[in-house]
Amino acid sequence: MSAAHAIRSLPTAFLIASVSCMAAETGVSPEPITGTVTGYYYAMRDQPDYGVGVAALNRGALHLEARYNYEAQHSASILAGWNLAGGDGISYQVTPLLGALFGQARGLIPGVEASVAYREIDFYVEAEYVHDLDDHRSSFWYAWSELGWKPAHWLRVGLVGQRSRDVETGRDVQRGAFVQFIFEKLTIGIYGFNPESNSRYMIVSLGTQF
Repeated sequence: MSAAHAIRSLPTAFLIASVSCMAAETGVSPEPITGTVTGYYYAMRDQPDYGVGVAALNRGALHLEARYNYEAQHSASILAGWNLAGGDGISYQVTPLLGALFGQARGLIPGVEASVAYREIDFYVEAEYVHDLDDHRSSFWYAWSELGWKPAHWLRVGLVGQRSRDVETGRDVQRGAFVQFIFEKLTIGIYGFNPESNSRYMIVSLGTQF
């Protein structure tokens, strides 16, 4: 097995091992396990295209997440956190996270994922700080945010913003719009960034939940 293949396999192995440990536990009325798996294809204009993978598991308030090519290319990360949710008319969820980055880049990752929703309107943000263990001067902030509206149960549209070290467009914050098509447990998304400039690019996503 090559080193690159081993790195790509580690996040999946981490989640599988976590599920196995959870399944082995005994007790009354164990919490159900839910999760998502999403792939992103970055169709770039001035740099090579690349893919990103994200998998997440939840059991009760416990949240586990594994990513590849997310914070840095040819690198994987694993994170754990705790879901804090509530609200009635206005619902919210906040998940503090702590994780590690390994592969071509190595670092520690404190972060947070948060969302708030009111009827058909929702706002989602994830932000994290990657502390580079090899060169602290290469440490950076990453953020992704969405303001969405669901005019129908199968459709979500809105605005999106991203701050990423891997996307080189000369802009500190990338901005654009998105549309998502929701088919029961399958979601297809199309994100267009910087549409008015020569640095425009597109992301296509395919995700499933269980």
